[in-house]
Amino acid sequence: MTAPTITEPQLALVRAAAEAALAVLPTSRELTVGAPMAASPDMLTTGQAITAKFSGAATGEVVVVVGQDLADALKESPLGELDLTAAVRPALEAASRTFGPTVLDPGQLMEPGVALSAISAKDGSVAVPLLDGGEIRAVLAMALSPWPSDTAPAGVATRGGSAAAPMRGGLDMLHDVEMEVSAELGRTRMSVRELLSLSPGAIVELDRAAGSPADLLVNGRLIARGEVVVIDENFGIRITEIVSPGTERE
Repeated sequence: MTAPTITEPQLALVRAAAEAALAVLPTSRELTVGAPMAASPDMLTTGQAITAKFSGAATGEVVVVVGQDLADALKESPLGELDLTAAVRPALEAASRTFGPTVLDPGQLMEPGVALSAISAKDGSVAVPLLDGGEIRAVLAMALSPWPSDTAPAGVATRGGSAAAPMRGGLDMLHDVEMEVSAELGRTRMSVRELLSLSPGAIVELDRAAGSPADLLVNGRLIARGEVVVIDENFGIRITEIVSPGTERE
């Protein structure tokens, strides 16, 4: 595999895009950015690929391929199966923003070889391996038309020092994934007739006794209970109990 025919300033821009993506890629390994090269389906054969198109100062496609370990960790999280597209989307956005103000289309989930084959068939395609020692753990690939002539922007975020971090458990790889957290005071069931009869001032009785703890939910899954408190002018939850996996709501 050889580097595509693009200028050194453009290669610097590619490396900057890879650094920006790596800074927000949810992986516990301390990866490093390798040399840009032509995209190839055999760069990373296991895992998942997230593809997206972007437009703005530059127009093109960007692909992030992650190894099977991260894909498995997302599927087997104690909180249930997490969305891989949502986990990797920040890396796609960070890479595309390197080329200027952009609008990113929703990502598409693909097999690694299929995604890398598709992007390698495009003019101006280039891939940057993300390495753990000498082993490829992830790939950032992109194709732009036209290629911007700017050099890499200053202040691109990096993951820190070059010393390799110890391998940790799968859940550590998910620390940057954002999840919806909600609190629930109680529930009730109502007929359509009762719903239609609601008006300002109506009172809806919930299936929870006064003073009972509220449920704290992550992506709809019960993880804790606590007391409702007021912090400045906002409601909050003071955690009183961490529930075991599989516990049903009362």
